[in-house]
Amino acid sequence: MTAINELAPTGKLRAGMNLGNNLFTRKNDSGELFGVSVDLMQELAKRLGVSLEMVIYEQPGQVADDATKGVWDIAILAIEKTRAKTISFSPAMTEIEAGYVVHHNSTLKSTEEVDAKGIKIAAPEKAGYELYLTSALNNASIVRTKNFAASIQIFNEYKVDAIAGLKPNLIESMHKLPEGKLLQGNFMTVNHGFALALGKAAANAYLQNFVKELIDTGFVARSIEKHQIKGLIAISG
Repeated sequence: MTAINELAPTGKLRAGMNLGNNLFTRKNDSGELFGVSVDLMQELAKRLGVSLEMVIYEQPGQVADDATKGVWDIAILAIEKTRAKTISFSPAMTEIEAGYVVHHNSTLKSTEEVDAKGIKIAAPEKAGYELYLTSALNNASIVRTKNFAASIQIFNEYKVDAIAGLKPNLIESMHKLPEGKLLQGNFMTVNHGFALALGKAAANAYLQNFVKELIDTGFVARSIEKHQIKGLIAISG
């Protein structure tokens, strides 16, 4: 199999697009998608000489769950070891810090202190950082939510002690968290890359070179700057 046959088996590139991470994918008033992920997918389709079809999802977990179903050919997802059981990832293209917001009256002062007995943390189910916390936390418990907005809601209702999220999203949402304060530091750095179903050796080799070129030429950095995405950092060559 050639790379193009593995990446576009139907003759077009079907890209799984995740609206749950607005650092990569957003929707304008006309319902059209735009953002860093759209730029990357359009460039890949152009290189392959095929048309692009965007398969839209509300949350990253839904994209990952469909990896083996042949619904999409490629996606951009957080690189995470649980997902690697069914997904192969390209080299990382970006990095984002993940952190916590706690209540103003909380005694927690740092991200390290959050992993304590009795502490409840809201996080969207199957988000890359939720999967990480599931394996990393020793004492605190996770209250899994449908999406980031649901995490904000239960935090404001004082049903949890902290809300986990990508720091740019937390910072952007502080006006929705009037009783919250952002803790200094991070509990992880999230890397994103192209994602494929396992077993596509030619496609993986192609993406290795493609990502290297994107990084070396500054394509990812320029896309981030064009869309004015704060907190999303391009991997440097």
